[in-house]
Amino acid sequence: MKILIVDDEARNLKLLEGALMPLNYDIMKAVDGQSALKLVNENNDIDLILLDIMMPGMDGFEVCKTIKSNEHTKEIPIIFLTALKDEVNEIKGLKTGALDYISKPFKLEILEARVNNQLGLKAARNEIKALNLNLENLVRERTKELMLTREATIESMGVLAEYRDRETGEHIIRTKNYIKEVALHLKSHPRFKDYLDDNTIEMLYLSAPLHDIGKVGIPDAILLKPGKLTEEEFTEMKKHTTYGRDILAASEKKLGSTSFLRYAKEIAGAHHEKWDGTGYPYGLKGEEIPISGRLMAIADVYDALSSKRPYKPPFPHEQAVQIIKKGCGTHFDPDIVNAFIELEDKFKEIAVTFADGAVNAIRR
Repeated sequence: MKILIVDDEARNLKLLEGALMPLNYDIMKAVDGQSALKLVNENNDIDLILLDIMMPGMDGFEVCKTIKSNEHTKEIPIIFLTALKDEVNEIKGLKTGALDYISKPFKLEILEARVNNQLGLKAARNEIKALNLNLENLVRERTKELMLTREATIESMGVLAEYRDRETGEHIIRTKNYIKEVALHLKSHPRFKDYLDDNTIEMLYLSAPLHDIGKVGIPDAILLKPGKLTEEEFTEMKKHTTYGRDILAASEKKLGSTSFLRYAKEIAGAHHEKWDGTGYPYGLKGEEIPISGRLMAIADVYDALSSKRPYKPPFPHEQAVQIIKKGCGTHFDPDIVNAFIELEDKFKEIAVTFADGAVNAIRR
């Protein structure tokens, strides 16, 4: 280990070097404060500094303060070796950041013991620091692995719904991008800022593809029917919200209420609720509807309007926008509609980029 000795008297430097060399320490020497700081800045492997106080120019107190104020050197332990024996200077020395204070003249056995103690503590701190760094790396890798697993799970479950309804294969991709744009736009809005933090927005983006997972429980004859549904068929179709909510709630129980599935469950169960209370499955009204469901509602409806479905051709973007505007305060949360209006060009861009067949074409 490397020790820096700082003293303006050559006799003291020789004495200390002679005492410490048999212990197989690497010894460096400086005769004043400025040269000591130069050595500290040029060598990043100094393990301990033995520092005199009374030196010409910069005294030991100032040297210690400078070392302790530097982010790169503040962890180097310092022991003051000085002829100043009063308690006032000892307290001052310890307050500047030194770990020990030894008055001259001193016994070499005491100096050796205290040096060994400080170097032992330094080695222990270095080991703990290395272990913490390794632990942080392991946690970072594990977190990355868990995030990839989560995203793969979401994507796989979303694809499951996609297989049931191939006409809307890119629907889940478009809607998750729509919901993210609106959420980001509303992030600083007084009504939403406490909810829409960065983590929640990311969870909404990742969970949105599961909004129609409940369609796996809807018979093909209804799900893929090219014409208008009968009243009985529509009643059955509406059950996809509760099917989806229940599927995700069962999985959430195993992962805990803090898992990403909480957002997915809310979205699946609430994305067909309407602001005026006329939606389904529960007829929730206004603020009773989870924000996640309100955001998904506008993303889902815009995509349904602007995309081809078995029962209708795609509506032009302008027509879809007008229909959503008319639903302001009845179907949709007015503030979310206002955000949509400001983002309508972005919605159109997403619709074009991820048009049906475009993603598969890119994959091929």
